[in-house]
Amino acid sequence: MRQRLTTSGFHLLITLAVIATTAAAWAAWLGWDQVRDEALDGSSTGPYEAWQVIGLVLTLLLPACWAATRRYNIGAVVGIPIGLTVASYYDWRADDSSGLFAIGVAMILAGSIAATVAVSSVVKVVAESRQRRASVA
Repeated sequence: MRQRLTTSGFHLLITLAVIATTAAAWAAWLGWDQVRDEALDGSSTGPYEAWQVIGLVLTLLLPACWAATRRYNIGAVVGIPIGLTVASYYDWRADDSSGLFAIGVAMILAGSIAATVAVSSVVKVVAESRQRRASVA
C-alpha cells in the first residue's frame, strides 16, 4: 500500500512539473508579445508570429517525449493541456471584453489534448519497440 501511494505521489509531482514547464514555455515564447501588427492596408495580424508558436510546440515536445519514454504518459497528456489552457486564459482574458477568448482557450485545450495524446502514443510505441529489440539482441 505504501509503495502505491509513493508511486501516485511521484506521478502527481511529474504532472505538476509538466504543468509548470508548459506555463513557463508559454510565457517565454508568447507571453511577452501583446501587440498586433498593423499593415498599410489597415489589416492587422498577430500578436504572435509563426516562429513563436513553432518554438513553443518544439519546446513542449521535450517534456512530452521525456514523460512518454519513462511511462509517465498521463503526466504529459494531462499536464501540457492544463498548462497551455491556464496560460492562454490568463494571457487572453484581459484583452477581450466580448468573452470570445473563451472559444480560443477551448480550442487550445482540445488541440493540445489531441496533439499530446498522439505524440505520447507514438513515442511510447517507438520506445517499447526499441526496448524489445534490445532485449532480444
